[in-house]
Amino acid sequence: MTYSPSLTQSETVRAVALFSGGLDSILAVQVVRLQGIDVLGVTFETPFFSARKAREAARQIDLPLRVVDFADEHLEMVKAPRYGYGRNMNPCIDCHALMLRKAGEIMEETGAALILTGEVLGQRPMSQGKQSLYVVAKNSGYLDRVVRPLSALLLPETAPEREGMIDRERLLAIQGRGRKIQMQMAADMGITRYEAPAGGCLLTDAMFSRRLRDLFSHIPGCTVRDAEMLKYGRHFRIDERIKAVVGRNHRDNLAIERTAGDGYTLIRMAGHPGPLTALSPGWNEEGLRMAASLCVLYSDAPKDRPVAVSIRTGTTTRSLEIAAASPDEAARRLV
Repeated sequence: MTYSPSLTQSETVRAVALFSGGLDSILAVQVVRLQGIDVLGVTFETPFFSARKAREAARQIDLPLRVVDFADEHLEMVKAPRYGYGRNMNPCIDCHALMLRKAGEIMEETGAALILTGEVLGQRPMSQGKQSLYVVAKNSGYLDRVVRPLSALLLPETAPEREGMIDRERLLAIQGRGRKIQMQMAADMGITRYEAPAGGCLLTDAMFSRRLRDLFSHIPGCTVRDAEMLKYGRHFRIDERIKAVVGRNHRDNLAIERTAGDGYTLIRMAGHPGPLTALSPGWNEEGLRMAASLCVLYSDAPKDRPVAVSIRTGTTTRSLEIAAASPDEAARRLV
């Protein structure tokens, strides 16, 4: 069924904007606002990217913003994307289609007439070619409602343009990787604070992607919490079932403890400064001893003799005397 908003002649047109907080999404919103269209920003949160940048940019331009946590659904998509991955574990086409589908649901919920994005034709080779833009919109289920204001004149006309809800002649024809036009537009509009376009998604990071592949290969049914844990510490593969995460600093230690919850076993040094180590569920005694020895290796304890560590599983605590793992052993197990 094709969505068709019903508007009276005097009613203000409303739009839902995919809003990352980057310059292109800011400009797309402002270009549409110049036509008197009310815009609601929508941004997303998962373990792989946050809404921080979008929140800051929305405040700067006084944009109402809805933050959608779709971590569970997004993780299942990342495990098996229909259109595959980019250079690392970034399934950009499937990810953007999922975001557009969620934005489309909000469009229907709010009675808005269109979805807008800050995508620029040809800016990113995998996800912003003409065919990719078409595939993304088609797979969202809202093909004819997706308007890309910065490149609209280079793309097929959409229903909101044909229906007169948005004036196509006041949209733009930007393409390619250059940023001069956007930067000049920002200056003309008085937009002075915006972040560089790169970064923000951990799925494009090579080291994080290596950890994620390891997680998927060993625990196909992994959860959002398992994915969240990949962001912190050093990760060591103990055996086919279990992994140890060793904090690198105080901030890591706090994040690991917060993320681990009740399922992980937590290992701490008993008498020396050192990292928090989290051991995933399903361990045996040999695996526990290996994780404890890694905790000692990265602590300030002497490395030439066994030292005490404290081990907590749920409400049960025990002590263990163990020597540090060798650096070679740690390197062999590092994910």
